[in-house]
Amino acid sequence: MTSKQKDKIWTGILYVVSIFVVILLLILIGLIFYKGRNALNLSFLFGNPKVAEAGGGIAPMFFNSFYMLIVSLFITIPLGVGAGIFLAEYAKEGRLTDIIRLCIETLASLPSIVVGLFGLLVFVKMTGWGFSVLAGAMAIALINFPSLTRVSEDAIRSASANVKEGSLGLGATTWQTIAKLIIPIAMPQILTGVILASGRIFGESAALLFTAGMSAPPLNFDSISLAARSSPFSLFRPAETLSVYIWKLNSEGMVPDASDIANKASAVLVMMVLLFNVSSRMLGKKIHDKYSGEN
Repeated sequence: MTSKQKDKIWTGILYVVSIFVVILLLILIGLIFYKGRNALNLSFLFGNPKVAEAGGGIAPMFFNSFYMLIVSLFITIPLGVGAGIFLAEYAKEGRLTDIIRLCIETLASLPSIVVGLFGLLVFVKMTGWGFSVLAGAMAIALINFPSLTRVSEDAIRSASANVKEGSLGLGATTWQTIAKLIIPIAMPQILTGVILASGRIFGESAALLFTAGMSAPPLNFDSISLAARSSPFSLFRPAETLSVYIWKLNSEGMVPDASDIANKASAVLVMMVLLFNVSSRMLGKKIHDKYSGEN
Protein backbone atom coordinates (compact mmCIF):
# COMPACT_ATOMS: atom_id res chain seq x y z
CA MET A 1 0.00 0.00 0.00
CA THR A 2 1.44 3.34 -1.05
CA SER A 3 1.63 6.40 1.20
CA LYS A 4 -1.02 8.16 -0.91
CA GLN A 5 -3.44 5.27 -0.40
CA LYS A 6 -2.82 5.32 3.36
CA ASP A 7 -3.40 9.06 3.38
CA LYS A 8 -6.72 8.68 1.55
CA ILE A 9 -7.87 5.91 3.90
CA TRP A 10 -7.09 7.88 7.07
CA THR A 11 -8.56 11.05 5.59
CA GLY A 12 -11.77 9.15 4.87
CA ILE A 13 -11.82 7.74 8.42
CA LEU A 14 -11.42 11.23 9.90
CA TYR A 15 -14.22 12.56 7.69
CA VAL A 16 -16.51 9.72 8.83
CA VAL A 17 -15.70 10.39 12.49
CA SER A 18 -16.29 14.14 12.03
CA ILE A 19 -19.62 13.58 10.26
CA PHE A 20 -20.68 11.14 12.99
CA VAL A 21 -19.92 13.70 15.71
CA VAL A 22 -21.89 16.40 13.87
CA ILE A 23 -24.87 14.07 13.32
CA LEU A 24 -24.80 13.01 16.97
CA LEU A 25 -24.78 16.67 18.08
CA LEU A 26 -27.66 17.54 15.72
CA ILE A 27 -29.71 14.59 17.00
CA LEU A 28 -29.10 15.58 20.61
CA ILE A 29 -29.98 19.25 20.04
CA GLY A 30 -32.96 18.30 17.88
CA LEU A 31 -34.31 15.96 20.57
CA ILE A 32 -33.97 18.65 23.25
CA PHE A 33 -35.68 21.25 21.05
CA TYR A 34 -38.45 18.82 20.11
CA LYS A 35 -39.27 17.98 23.73
CA GLY A 36 -39.13 21.65 24.72
CA ARG A 37 -40.71 23.03 21.55
CA ASN A 38 -43.27 25.07 23.53
CA ALA A 39 -40.63 26.90 25.58
CA LEU A 40 -40.59 30.12 23.57
CA ASN A 41 -43.56 31.89 25.04
CA LEU A 42 -43.56 34.95 27.26
CA SER A 43 -45.49 33.36 30.11
CA PHE A 44 -42.85 30.64 30.47
CA LEU A 45 -39.76 32.81 29.96
CA PHE A 46 -40.88 35.68 32.18
CA GLY A 47 -43.22 33.95 34.62
CA ASN A 48 -42.46 32.80 38.15
CA PRO A 49 -42.44 29.12 39.16
CA LYS A 50 -45.53 27.78 40.90
CA VAL A 51 -44.91 25.38 43.77
CA ALA A 52 -47.22 22.33 43.86
CA GLU A 53 -49.16 23.67 40.85
CA ALA A 54 -48.99 22.93 37.16
CA GLY A 55 -47.50 25.58 34.94
CA GLY A 56 -45.20 28.38 35.98
CA GLY A 57 -42.16 29.98 34.46
CA ILE A 58 -38.40 30.34 34.76
CA ALA A 59 -37.93 34.10 35.06
CA PRO A 60 -35.92 34.07 38.35
CA MET A 61 -33.64 31.23 37.17
CA PHE A 62 -33.26 32.85 33.74
CA PHE A 63 -32.13 36.11 35.35
CA ASN A 64 -29.92 34.33 37.90
CA SER A 65 -28.04 32.46 35.15
CA PHE A 66 -27.11 35.66 33.32
CA TYR A 67 -26.31 37.50 36.55
CA MET A 68 -24.07 34.63 37.69
CA LEU A 69 -22.38 34.75 34.30
CA ILE A 70 -21.60 38.46 34.60
CA VAL A 71 -20.35 38.30 38.19
CA SER A 72 -18.22 35.22 37.54
CA LEU A 73 -16.61 36.71 34.43
CA PHE A 74 -15.76 39.87 36.36
CA ILE A 75 -13.72 37.62 38.67
CA THR A 76 -12.36 35.09 36.16
CA ILE A 77 -11.22 37.31 33.27
CA PRO A 78 -8.81 39.60 35.19
CA LEU A 79 -7.31 36.67 37.11
CA GLY A 80 -7.09 34.28 34.16
CA VAL A 81 -5.80 36.75 31.57
CA GLY A 82 -3.48 38.35 34.13
CA ALA A 83 -2.00 34.97 35.05
CA GLY A 84 -1.59 34.16 31.36
CA ILE A 85 0.27 37.43 30.76
CA PHE A 86 2.52 36.80 33.75
CA LEU A 87 3.41 33.25 32.72
CA ALA A 88 3.96 34.16 29.06
CA GLU A 89 5.85 37.44 29.38
CA TYR A 90 7.18 38.02 32.89
CA ALA A 91 7.79 34.68 34.62
CA LYS A 92 11.27 33.24 34.24
CA GLU A 93 11.45 29.52 33.58
CA GLY A 94 12.47 27.72 36.74
CA ARG A 95 11.24 25.74 39.72
CA LEU A 96 8.75 28.41 40.82
CA THR A 97 7.15 28.58 37.38
CA ASP A 98 6.96 24.78 37.25
CA ILE A 99 5.22 24.73 40.64
CA ILE A 100 2.72 27.38 39.47
CA ARG A 101 1.90 25.40 36.33
CA LEU A 102 1.57 22.19 38.38
CA CYS A 103 -0.90 23.94 40.70
CA ILE A 104 -2.91 25.20 37.71
CA GLU A 105 -3.03 21.72 36.16
CA THR A 106 -4.08 20.20 39.49
CA LEU A 107 -6.82 22.79 39.91
CA ALA A 108 -8.07 22.05 36.38
CA SER A 109 -8.40 18.34 37.19
CA LEU A 110 -10.59 18.81 40.28
CA PRO A 111 -14.17 17.54 39.88
CA SER A 112 -16.76 20.29 40.12
CA ILE A 113 -18.41 18.59 43.10
CA VAL A 114 -15.14 18.91 45.03
CA VAL A 115 -14.95 22.59 44.14
CA GLY A 116 -18.53 22.93 45.34
CA LEU A 117 -17.72 21.33 48.69
CA PHE A 118 -14.68 23.59 49.03
CA GLY A 119 -16.89 26.58 48.20
CA LEU A 120 -19.41 25.44 50.83
CA LEU A 121 -16.67 25.32 53.47
CA VAL A 122 -14.86 28.54 52.52
CA PHE A 123 -17.18 30.87 50.60
CA VAL A 124 -20.42 29.91 52.37
CA LYS A 125 -19.40 29.01 55.93
CA MET A 126 -16.06 30.70 56.71
CA THR A 127 -16.87 34.02 55.06
CA GLY A 128 -20.40 34.11 56.43
CA TRP A 129 -21.88 34.93 53.01
CA GLY A 130 -24.23 31.96 53.11
CA PHE A 131 -25.71 30.58 49.88
CA SER A 132 -25.21 33.55 47.58
CA VAL A 133 -24.42 34.81 44.10
CA LEU A 134 -20.90 35.76 45.18
CA ALA A 135 -20.16 32.33 46.66
CA GLY A 136 -21.36 30.66 43.46
CA ALA A 137 -19.38 33.04 41.27
CA MET A 138 -16.20 32.36 43.27
CA ALA A 139 -16.68 28.60 42.90
CA ILE A 140 -17.21 28.92 39.14
CA ALA A 141 -14.15 31.19 38.94
CA LEU A 142 -12.06 28.43 40.53
CA ILE A 143 -13.29 25.99 37.88
CA ASN A 144 -12.69 28.32 34.93
CA PHE A 145 -9.45 29.94 36.08
CA PRO A 146 -7.06 27.13 34.93
CA SER A 147 -8.51 26.79 31.42
CA LEU A 148 -8.62 30.55 30.80
CA THR A 149 -5.04 30.89 32.09
CA ARG A 150 -3.76 28.21 29.71
CA VAL A 151 -5.64 29.63 26.73
CA SER A 152 -4.42 33.17 27.48
CA GLU A 153 -0.82 32.06 27.96
CA ASP A 154 -0.74 30.10 24.68
CA ALA A 155 -2.46 32.94 22.80
CA ILE A 156 -0.06 35.57 24.12
CA ARG A 157 3.01 33.42 23.40
CA SER A 158 1.81 32.84 19.86
CA ALA A 159 0.99 36.50 19.28
CA SER A 160 4.26 37.80 20.68
CA ALA A 161 6.50 35.43 18.71
CA ASN A 162 6.84 37.69 15.66
CA VAL A 163 6.12 41.20 16.94
CA LYS A 164 7.61 41.53 20.41
CA GLU A 165 11.24 42.05 19.41
CA GLY A 166 10.29 44.56 16.72
CA SER A 167 8.19 46.58 19.14
CA LEU A 168 10.88 46.60 21.80
CA GLY A 169 13.46 47.51 19.17
CA LEU A 170 11.43 50.59 18.25
CA GLY A 171 11.59 51.80 21.86
CA ALA A 172 8.28 50.57 23.31
CA THR A 173 8.24 49.28 26.86
CA THR A 174 7.27 45.73 27.70
CA TRP A 175 3.85 46.78 29.02
CA GLN A 176 3.18 49.03 26.00
CA THR A 177 4.02 46.11 23.73
CA ILE A 178 1.69 43.79 25.65
CA ALA A 179 -1.21 46.24 25.98
CA LYS A 180 -1.10 47.86 22.54
CA LEU A 181 0.13 45.04 20.34
CA ILE A 182 0.15 41.52 21.79
CA ILE A 183 -3.22 41.46 23.58
CA PRO A 184 -5.18 42.83 20.57
CA ILE A 185 -3.57 40.19 18.34
CA ALA A 186 -4.30 37.45 20.88
CA MET A 187 -7.84 38.69 21.56
CA PRO A 188 -9.70 36.16 19.35
CA GLN A 189 -8.02 33.22 21.13
CA ILE A 190 -8.57 34.81 24.54
CA LEU A 191 -12.22 35.40 23.64
CA THR A 192 -12.50 31.71 22.78
CA GLY A 193 -11.35 30.90 26.29
CA VAL A 194 -13.93 33.31 27.69
CA ILE A 195 -16.63 31.60 25.59
CA LEU A 196 -15.64 28.20 26.99
CA ALA A 197 -15.74 29.63 30.51
CA SER A 198 -19.16 31.15 29.87
CA GLY A 199 -20.53 27.85 28.63
CA ARG A 200 -19.29 26.20 31.80
CA ILE A 201 -21.19 28.77 33.86
CA PHE A 202 -24.46 28.09 32.01
CA GLY A 203 -24.17 24.33 32.33
CA GLU A 204 -22.65 23.94 35.80
CA SER A 205 -24.87 22.65 38.56
CA ALA A 206 -22.82 20.52 40.98
CA ALA A 207 -20.67 23.38 42.29
CA LEU A 208 -23.61 25.79 42.44
CA LEU A 209 -25.76 23.42 44.49
CA PHE A 210 -23.41 23.91 47.45
CA THR A 211 -22.64 27.61 46.97
CA ALA A 212 -25.42 29.54 45.21
CA GLY A 213 -28.26 27.53 46.71
CA MET A 214 -31.55 26.18 45.39
CA SER A 215 -34.02 28.99 46.01
CA ALA A 216 -35.28 31.55 43.50
CA PRO A 217 -37.73 34.03 45.06
CA PRO A 218 -39.78 36.31 42.77
CA LEU A 219 -37.78 39.25 41.44
CA ASN A 220 -38.54 42.73 42.74
CA PHE A 221 -36.65 45.33 40.75
CA ASP A 222 -37.85 48.19 42.93
CA SER A 223 -34.73 47.66 45.04
CA ILE A 224 -31.36 47.99 43.29
CA SER A 225 -28.49 47.17 45.61
CA LEU A 226 -25.42 44.92 45.64
CA ALA A 227 -25.72 44.24 49.36
CA ALA A 228 -29.42 44.18 50.29
CA ARG A 229 -30.62 40.57 50.11
CA SER A 230 -34.04 41.69 48.89
CA SER A 231 -32.57 43.16 45.69
CA PRO A 232 -32.27 41.01 42.52
CA PHE A 233 -28.78 42.48 42.02
CA SER A 234 -27.57 41.59 45.51
CA LEU A 235 -24.38 39.54 45.65
CA PHE A 236 -25.40 38.01 48.97
CA ARG A 237 -28.77 36.44 48.12
CA PRO A 238 -29.36 32.82 47.10
CA ALA A 239 -29.52 32.36 43.34
CA GLU A 240 -30.87 29.20 41.73
CA THR A 241 -29.60 29.03 38.16
CA LEU A 242 -31.40 27.36 35.27
CA SER A 243 -29.20 24.24 35.28
CA VAL A 244 -29.76 23.76 39.03
CA TYR A 245 -33.51 24.22 38.53
CA ILE A 246 -33.54 21.52 35.82
CA TRP A 247 -31.71 19.14 38.15
CA LYS A 248 -34.13 19.90 41.00
CA LEU A 249 -37.17 19.35 38.79
CA ASN A 250 -35.93 15.95 37.62
CA SER A 251 -34.82 14.83 41.08
CA GLU A 252 -37.61 16.14 43.32
CA GLY A 253 -40.68 16.44 41.05
CA MET A 254 -42.05 19.44 42.95
CA VAL A 255 -44.88 20.18 40.49
CA PRO A 256 -47.24 17.91 38.51
CA ASP A 257 -45.69 18.81 35.16
CA ALA A 258 -42.07 18.80 36.36
CA SER A 259 -40.86 16.76 33.38
CA ASP A 260 -42.48 19.14 30.87
CA ILE A 261 -41.03 22.21 32.59
CA ALA A 262 -37.59 20.57 32.73
CA ASN A 263 -37.73 19.83 28.97
CA LYS A 264 -38.69 23.42 28.19
CA ALA A 265 -36.01 24.80 30.52
CA SER A 266 -33.41 22.52 28.88
CA ALA A 267 -34.35 23.86 25.45
CA VAL A 268 -34.00 27.44 26.71
CA LEU A 269 -30.62 26.62 28.26
CA VAL A 270 -29.30 25.12 25.01
CA MET A 271 -30.57 28.14 23.06
CA MET A 272 -28.82 30.46 25.52
CA VAL A 273 -25.52 28.63 25.04
CA LEU A 274 -25.81 28.55 21.24
CA LEU A 275 -26.80 32.22 21.03
CA PHE A 276 -23.98 33.27 23.33
CA ASN A 277 -21.38 31.21 21.45
CA VAL A 278 -22.44 32.47 18.01
CA SER A 279 -22.60 36.13 19.09
CA SER A 280 -19.26 35.89 20.89
CA ARG A 281 -17.55 34.37 17.86
CA MET A 282 -18.97 37.09 15.64
CA LEU A 283 -17.66 39.71 18.07
CA GLY A 284 -14.27 38.00 18.17
CA LYS A 285 -14.06 38.00 14.37
CA LYS A 286 -14.86 41.73 14.26
CA ILE A 287 -12.17 42.43 16.86
CA HIS A 288 -9.65 40.33 14.91
CA ASP A 289 -10.52 42.07 11.64
CA LYS A 290 -10.20 45.48 13.27
CA TYR A 291 -6.72 44.89 14.65
CA SER A 292 -5.46 42.88 11.67
CA GLY A 293 -6.52 45.58 9.20
CA GLU A 294 -8.81 43.30 7.19
CA ASN A 295 -11.67 45.82 7.48
